[in-house]
Order: sequence, then C-alpha cells, then structure tokens
Amino acid sequence: MDTTSPIITQDTIAFGILMLTLGFVFYTSSSNTKFWTKFYKIVPALLMAYMLPAVFTSIGVIAPDWETIGESGEIIKHKSNLYYVASRFLLPASLVLMTLSIDLKAVFNLGPKALIMFITGTIGIIIGGPIAIMLISIFSPETVGGADADAVWRGLSTLAGSWIGGGANQAAMLEIYEYNPKKYGGMVLVDIVVANLWMAILLIGIGKSKKIDKWLKADTSAIEVLKEKVSSYAAKVTRNPSLSDLIVILSIAFTIVGFSHFGANVISSFLKENFEAVSDKTSALSSFGSQFFWMITIATTLGILLSFTKFKKYEGAGASKIGSVFIYILVATIGMKMDLGKILENPGLIVIGLVWMTIHALLLIIVAKLIKAPFFFLAVGSQANVGGAASAPVVAAAFHPSLATVGVLLAVFGYVVGTYGAILTAELMRIVSP
Repeated sequence: MDTTSPIITQDTIAFGILMLTLGFVFYTSSSNTKFWTKFYKIVPALLMAYMLPAVFTSIGVIAPDWETIGESGEIIKHKSNLYYVASRFLLPASLVLMTLSIDLKAVFNLGPKALIMFITGTIGIIIGGPIAIMLISIFSPETVGGADADAVWRGLSTLAGSWIGGGANQAAMLEIYEYNPKKYGGMVLVDIVVANLWMAILLIGIGKSKKIDKWLKADTSAIEVLKEKVSSYAAKVTRNPSLSDLIVILSIAFTIVGFSHFGANVISSFLKENFEAVSDKTSALSSFGSQFFWMITIATTLGILLSFTKFKKYEGAGASKIGSVFIYILVATIGMKMDLGKILENPGLIVIGLVWMTIHALLLIIVAKLIKAPFFFLAVGSQANVGGAASAPVVAAAFHPSLATVGVLLAVFGYVVGTYGAILTAELMRIVSP
C-alpha cells in the first residue's frame, strides 16, 4: 500500500464514479454507433465494467485501501467499504433474485460435467503450486527459497487456500503454516493481481464462447434447455413492473439478506463455541466458522426454496434484472481492488502466480477437450475455485442470469474442500522447495 492518498477518498464520491462508469459502459454497449458495435464485439461489456474501475485505481483516482502518515509520524490505514457493502449486501440479494425463477431439475440435468470441471480446477491448483516452484527454482532459486517463517512455500500456501476455497481458507493457511505476517501483503498482492487477470481472460472468453465450444466439440444442449426454460417462463409472466412490484422484489431480496446475516451470525457463533475444530484457525474445518460462507449458503438456499412458491412470478416484473444490476455493481467494486501498476511490484512472486494459474488453466482446457465440456463449465469450474462465491456467480451470470446458481453451488463446495486441498498443496510445495 502506498502512503499517498487517492484523489477521491470518500466512498460516496467513489461510488458515484463507479456508477458513472457502469452507465457509460451500458450506454455505449447498447449504442448502434458503428465504433461501439465493433468495440463490444471484441470486448465484452462485463470486462469493461471490471477493467475501467481498475484503471481508475491504477492512476490514483480511487483506491480499495491506502495509508497516510499522521501528524506525529504514525501510519494511518484507510479502507474503502464499497466492496464490503457490495459483497455482503448486494451479492446475497442478487443470488436470491437470480434463483427466484430457477428450474432446479434443469440445473441437475446439466449433468456431472460441471462438477468434473470444478474438481479439475481444484487439482490444477493443487499440482500447479509445486510445479511452479520446481520450474522457477531452475532459473531463480532465491525467488522460491527462504527459511523458517520466511519460507516462500509457506506464503504460497495462503494462495492455495484462497484459490481453492476463499478468504476463510486463506486465513486458516496463514495460521497453520505461520508465514511471516510482515511479508503476507506480498502474497495478497499476488492473489489479487493473478486472480483478477485470470478473471479478465475468462470474461474475454465469454464473448467468444460459441467459437470455443465449437473447438471443444462441446454439447451445450442442456445449458440451452435451462436458459430456454427460464427465458420462456420469464416471457410468459412478463409485465410492466409497478412501483408495488419493485418494492416487493427489493423487500424479498433484502429481507432474506437480513435473515442470511442473522442466521450466519448464529450458526457461526454456535459452531465456534461448541466445536473446537471450527474455532481452531489451524483446523481444516475452520471455514465452517466463516460468516460469509453461511450467509451465501442461506441466501442461495432460501432463493431456491422461493422458486417453488408464487414469488417466482416476480421474475416477470424483472427480479433477475435487478439481481443483474447488483452483480454489475459488485463487478465494479471487484475491479476497483485491482491496481494494474502493482503487477511489476514484486515480479518474482507474480511470475510464480502466473505459472501456477497457467497450469490450472491448461489442465482445465485439456480435460474440457477430452470430455467435450462447454466453456461455461470450464469458466465457472475455475472461478468457483479461484474467485469463490463472490465472483463465480458473476462469471456464470455473464452467460445467462439463470446460470448464477450453478456458480454459487460450486463455490460453496469450494469452501468445504478448500483447506484440505490447500494443506495438500502446501505439503507438496514444502517437498519440492529448494
């Protein structure tokens, strides 16, 4: 973090900039102007919504966090709350609204390929870490060296936790392997830079998914059936939403968000107080103490349950469209976390991360080609690992709002296996480290 403040330090103004960005993206992407029509054929609107905030962060207009020096010389840390609000308020709300019209039977009819690609993504992370260390050690052994608490493999174990599960698993790995906290910031930087670059590549791929599916010789019929079912249902019940409809839709979403937070607090506290394995940060079961994990799980479950009730008809008044609005705001705040200028700050560690992610990607492509899995399963299977519950539904919904549920279900599974997979990765990295 830099000791210079961004130009905009108030979240209210920064949020205005993000909304202006989204407005610009959607206005130009729906324009019939020849330039914009050609531009958005190459660059998806979702990628623009993600990259423009990253550009604003990179040139110092806004920032996710920063440090300043106080009058007496002490360092004061500042943090934007925009991502927190988007991920804790708008993400669960969007999951509820996007699952409101879901056809659960059609989701299960997608078959085992989604799960196979998720597991492949997990294996790619597990083997990618040690292979990256072995490759880098040939050219630059000091980059992957270090002893005791400074050992690089210990720091990389936190990346494995994040890239298989999520934040809770990452924190667990920091506790288990006791990496030097003063150097931990460098690993967080690698996590943000590499994971966000990979997400950008996936978003570019979504714009070319038909060509990719043709190359993979993938059967996308089950996905098309699901999209068609949801779309035809929406068309059947579509109406011009009244103020009453919009208020009820927001009421459904945020009532469940409130209940999800309440339930998450209760369940998390109960498990931590009554089960030592959950309260122990070094335990593989510690992710079950994560409030975020339970919040996402409860919101998704209740959204699915509501899809069996008359509330499903609110899809006709635009429930999933409002959910998509929330998702795009979340995307903008995720983009805001990426400072493109920091890519070269610690080149050695970034290279390890890039090699690691390349191995993950190559394994996914090979397996997708072998089993003829659609690009949708590749992208969501990867993001459910690397991005977790905050970005897997974003990537899934970019294909179609009805597919967001698939991303969430896989991401929740990632939280469960995250620490186990990360421990295996860490032990393999320990073995191959110089």
